[in-house]
Amino acid sequence: MLLSSRLLYNSSYLSMVPDGYYYAIPLLGAAGLMGWLAGAAWTLPALLLAAFFLWFFRDPERVIPPAAHAVVSPGDGKVTDLSPRTVDGIERTRISIFLSVFDVHVNRSPIAGVIRDVRYQRGQFLNAMNSASAEHNEQNTVTVEGEGHAVVFKQIAGLLARRIVFTKKVGDRVARGERIGLIKFGSRVDVLLEPSATPQIKVGDRVKGGSTVLAYLGPESAPVAASRSEPAQQGVR
Repeated sequence: MLLSSRLLYNSSYLSMVPDGYYYAIPLLGAAGLMGWLAGAAWTLPALLLAAFFLWFFRDPERVIPPAAHAVVSPGDGKVTDLSPRTVDGIERTRISIFLSVFDVHVNRSPIAGVIRDVRYQRGQFLNAMNSASAEHNEQNTVTVEGEGHAVVFKQIAGLLARRIVFTKKVGDRVARGERIGLIKFGSRVDVLLEPSATPQIKVGDRVKGGSTVLAYLGPESAPVAASRSEPAQQGVR
């Protein structure tokens, strides 16, 4: 279920999403109880699960690329699709990124701008590697408008992911690479770009949310692509 609770994602001091503590603390309590009732050996399963949740909900800082018209990845993972698509009668370039259970699952805004639309869709929980998941799975579709362009991205639930978190609302202004939500546990994010966008990645590439440039918007930005190997100078978020 989509949650609009305003968790403290935007604090630059957080190294972990608060949900990690919500899962880990009860498990640590259970480990203590099992240790008291049955001995130290029985604490191991609960301790391992607690450690997994603390690690899964990690929220590392990222250096945000400063280049104008850059579209950054909304999540960590592997690029599984880069192809033209027709969405609601509009030609788009779709970039799909699969997030395994081992990836960071905090989502970030691909561009700076204003959130113009948020649409939540109930659906199935197909494997996120399946191309049909982009249409049929439970998902949250967000449109961000900025720098004279509009970028659509989707938070898509997967086989294991049963909860999509989005912390913004229509009308909110976001920075490029700003934290905007989370998907639990293993999922997919799609980015839908104008056909004039210049992709900077290929299928099979590994990307990082907020720091990997997926594309540059507009034909006028194509020359900028040559500088993508230059180190980013914008602040860490």
